[in-house]
Amino acid sequence: MLRLRTIAVVVSDEKRAASWYREKLGMKLEDAFPHWHTVATSGSDVQLHLCPDAPLEPGNSGIAFTAKDCKKEEAALRKRGARIVEPTTKADWGTYFTFADPDGNEFWVVEE
Repeated sequence: MLRLRTIAVVVSDEKRAASWYREKLGMKLEDAFPHWHTVATSGSDVQLHLCPDAPLEPGNSGIAFTAKDCKKEEAALRKRGARIVEPTTKADWGTYFTFADPDGNEFWVVEE
């Protein structure tokens, strides 16, 4: 059966983006080759492939992370300087917030 391994995120500079993901989100740099910089959260099998050669596509990336407590995670990201696009919100389907990276890619955080 196929398993998800990487998700492409369009960025303007993969080295700068990799630094941002490490510093702001605490991700680990998995690979750093020309056109193949990947980062991942601790213990994850899925990596973000930071793609520098496509036109920027700012806005909703469709990528979601999970957290046990959205308000707490949002506060931690704010403290580290991440830009929160939509603060923690309770919807009928769940609790979430969104944040953006420096290139305008927006990501969801959904409460477990």
